[in-house]
Amino acid sequence: MKLAVVGGGSTYTPELVDGFARLSDVLPIDELVLIDPAADRLELVGGLARRIFAKQGHPGTVTTTADLDAGVDGADAVLLQLRVGGQAARDRDETWPLECGCVGQETTGAGGLAKALRTVPVVLDIAERVRRSNPDAWIIDFTNPVGIVTRALLSAGHKAVGLCNVAIGFQRKFARLLDVAPAEVHLDHVGLNHLTWELGVRLGGPDGTDVLPKLLTEHGDAVADDLHLPRTLVDRLGVVPSYYLRYYYAHDEVVGAQREKPTRASEVAALEEELLGMYADPALDEKPELLARRGGAYYSEAAVDLAASLLREGGSRHQAVNTRNNGTLPFLPDDAVIETQARIDRDGAHPLPVPPLDPQFTGLIAHVSAYEELALRAALHGGRDRVFAALLAHPLVGQTAYAEQLTDLLLAHNKEHLAWA
Repeated sequence: MKLAVVGGGSTYTPELVDGFARLSDVLPIDELVLIDPAADRLELVGGLARRIFAKQGHPGTVTTTADLDAGVDGADAVLLQLRVGGQAARDRDETWPLECGCVGQETTGAGGLAKALRTVPVVLDIAERVRRSNPDAWIIDFTNPVGIVTRALLSAGHKAVGLCNVAIGFQRKFARLLDVAPAEVHLDHVGLNHLTWELGVRLGGPDGTDVLPKLLTEHGDAVADDLHLPRTLVDRLGVVPSYYLRYYYAHDEVVGAQREKPTRASEVAALEEELLGMYADPALDEKPELLARRGGAYYSEAAVDLAASLLREGGSRHQAVNTRNNGTLPFLPDDAVIETQARIDRDGAHPLPVPPLDPQFTGLIAHVSAYEELALRAALHGGRDRVFAALLAHPLVGQTAYAEQLTDLLLAHNKEHLAWA
């Protein structure tokens, strides 16, 4: 089995490699190819990846290349974890929206739109080259904004599934609080990427006993603290919102905090410099503890589970993924991409049934899904008017004056990445 990672020079790649090395019985890999145009970073990461495989006794080989076509040739699955414009572009995404009093964030709001506009054309070009080389290969997208990128891939007819670590992060946290094995915890996870709620926490599988009320009663303070939201709000909702709902439920508070501290991009950039220095040490043969501060916890386990289900006979399992709606949420178009629990097998993702949702959830989901459709149009076809329409439709913008100003700022800060701007 051959897996290729586009963006393999990321400082986060050793987390992914560690999962492949530890879980070789779940996903046996003969060759892992790390693909990245940044040769200096790629060799540092590739060297550490080889040492991790060797320490774990993994028989597979790790190769590195800047040649995308050669790297994906013959791959059974291609994982996308790229960042167009690097941390510098992310830093801008987190900064200029604050000029309008809007949240500065790389996956939602105006910053998220900027990232989508930069990313979608690049991802579609990669996917088309994968299809020409190997039309049967699966594309697993971890590149943000995952919902919009996955929608672009599926709309273009690619075999693609989007993956986020929010659900597996909740699963692990809840398992610790409940003192059970993570495999025993099944989440009723539903919404859009970075706009999800845990409607139930079931022990033993989709039909298991829902222990969410017990969890909130006994551990509500811990859950709320992790979300940086008031316990009273979590109790009123009766469900567990993802951390990203802070940008909606406490928008002005978040903006105030963002104006008072360095951007997350600047923090990550400093971490990356330190990590790359560590990766250069030929004695290092495991992921360093510092990597945990980089973000993306448990992505490796989620990626292994998803790839194993897609590629191996009898590998079917339930997992929260981003996939086409196809009637799962009846208030959304079929071609919308949702994030929900699905049965994964060699034919792809098959969403599990979702009970009727309360209007406080359906309203926000429908609103953001409409924005995502407009964002995809802007990413595919360009044009200032399409950018403005997407920003006006976003619930974190929604005013003409803000949308006009943010459109100008977005275009000014992203001209080098937008051929049409």
